[in-house]
Amino acid sequence: MALRSAPLLLLVLVAVALRESCFGTSSHSMKYCFTSISDPNQGQPYHVAMGFVDGQVFLHYDSHSRKLESRVSWMEKVGKEDPKYWVRNTQMARDTEEASRGDLETLRLRYNQSKSLHTWQRMYGCELRGDGSRGGFDQYGYDGRTFLTFDKDILTWVAPDPQAQISKRKWDASPVYNWRGKAYLEEVCIKWLEKHLSYGKEMLLRREPT
Repeated sequence: MALRSAPLLLLVLVAVALRESCFGTSSHSMKYCFTSISDPNQGQPYHVAMGFVDGQVFLHYDSHSRKLESRVSWMEKVGKEDPKYWVRNTQMARDTEEASRGDLETLRLRYNQSKSLHTWQRMYGCELRGDGSRGGFDQYGYDGRTFLTFDKDILTWVAPDPQAQISKRKWDASPVYNWRGKAYLEEVCIKWLEKHLSYGKEMLLRREPT
């Protein structure tokens, strides 16, 4: 019942805090967190998405506004370089919101649960370490438990829960899907991280890594 009274934003921030502990202090990171809740309470948004660079929120989307919005002034540079950035990524955020509704219902039926409070989360991102090496992760959680984790080195999904095996088999059956996930984490995500660091260098790079 504690989850019912917790703001949806708090669920997102707790998830981020847990993942932050896996990154070193001498690195730069970018991550995205998506949290959907089946039974919003007292005006809470059903779905929230947030983007972080070095722990700073730089993007925000929720099911009330249905609009991807900047949370830092340096993101204005993105719109100037790519005028269609906000329209394109707002649509992607809306598509993710709609998909999460179906995911929650699919999992509720798979676990044979009632229509009560359930949460569905995804976190993914990348890290550029001080020594030049790179890291990346992609994982899903259901009702506060790990559901699936992507092992990009061997191109497979790890399913600690028996109910997640269904999704694992489906996703692993598409090698192209997993290859694209690996390429995103190791290449595309890193390029965007470097770009965001250049945009916000006055704020993000003011302190040298220790």
